[in-house]
Amino acid sequence: MIELLIVIVILGLLASLVAPKFFSQLGTAERGIASAQMNAFETALDTFRLDMGSYPANLEELRKSDKPRWDGPYLPKAVPLDPWGNAYVYTTPGEDGNPYKIMSFASDGKAGGIDNNEDIVHK
Repeated sequence: MIELLIVIVILGLLASLVAPKFFSQLGTAERGIASAQMNAFETALDTFRLDMGSYPANLEELRKSDKPRWDGPYLPKAVPLDPWGNAYVYTTPGEDGNPYKIMSFASDGKAGGIDNNEDIVHK
């Protein structure tokens, strides 16, 4: 019985050392997923513009549209939510002369923030 208690204590100590490292990496992975999804949007948006002559009014037009010359769908699946369950923010035209802007408000779901709450922006 004492050996079992010692093993449980050792496992608890190991978990307390490993868990913080694991959970800090989780935030980094989510930010990477959001960035990869936004890169896929950029490719789809540019292809849409080549076919249609302008960028779509919203991301849903990448999946379905009744406009002439539409040759989609430009995304293989429905427009995903960001890794935190929020919709991506797409605006056209973008800022500073960019044709569009795609962003995620990250884990806090609000504009601004620092560290894992910092907005992820693709222009």
